[in-house]
Amino acid sequence: MTWNDTFLTLFDRCAAAFNSGNSDFEKYYSADDLVFLAGIGCQPREFFDFVEDFCAEGLPSISTALLVAAVRRDYFLTVQKRVPSDKVLTRDDVPTFGDELEGMPYLPRLIAKGRAKLRGELNPDLMFGCGGDRRFLKNHGDIHAADFLHQLWAAGDDDMKLAAWIKQQRD
Repeated sequence: MTWNDTFLTLFDRCAAAFNSGNSDFEKYYSADDLVFLAGIGCQPREFFDFVEDFCAEGLPSISTALLVAAVRRDYFLTVQKRVPSDKVLTRDDVPTFGDELEGMPYLPRLIAKGRAKLRGELNPDLMFGCGGDRRFLKNHGDIHAADFLHQLWAAGDDDMKLAAWIKQQRD
């Protein structure tokens, strides 16, 4: 079980490339890197999004990127049986920033993005764990992004179950 070490090594290498002024993430990866990312159900752009935000903002942390990738990897291996989805969630498909569930603005958007993250269906222009996602999770009990994904997975299609769990985190 060394996938996590490979992930961290790749993250460090990509962060160094970004910090040296190279923002062309498509040139970050070797053929072996692309095989590795595909094997854990991670697209090159979504990996880069975590690197870019970390380098530019310091968040999400490297450990958060790893834990989120671990949830996605587990879902990819156990639920999808290593078969990538052929669907893509685009900006036009996600709820708006103001849509609410149980009085919580932004939650429907976060749920849609989280489900797409689990299934590997996020359009490259969308990111699970972006600033808006982090703000929502912080303001609702300081929920870790990986914990949110675990609870979303466990809730299945029951958005109310997830909303109830989020409300418990605030209390």
